[in-house]
Amino acid sequence: MSLLKTVDTDPSFAPRQSKALPERLIAGDPAFKTWAQDAAKDDLVHTGVWEATPGETRSIKGETFEFCHILAGVIEITPDGGKPVTYRAGDSFVMKPGFTGIWKTIETVRKIYVTVG
Repeated sequence: MSLLKTVDTDPSFAPRQSKALPERLIAGDPAFKTWAQDAAKDDLVHTGVWEATPGETRSIKGETFEFCHILAGVIEITPDGGKPVTYRAGDSFVMKPGFTGIWKTIETVRKIYVTVG
């Protein structure tokens, strides 16, 4: 097993497809695709590529830490009690454990993610 993992930003294998959970859906009908590419540390760390079509959902991180790097698209994240922040291709951010807020996909977004938790 190699300890170096290249994240394929345009994977050729089929993604896992899903929709927003009804209790988290705020607006639109966003569809999600996940290309999981690696798991480590007893399945606590996950890496891959995720894509979402426009819509608005409630984001709840729980005990999960997530690093995101936007490859394409535009999103707006509004932390509970905070002001909206816009991210677009080339931007990176972290959602720490306990984060809650609104995730609004303005233009179909594709991101690299690394979750720990």
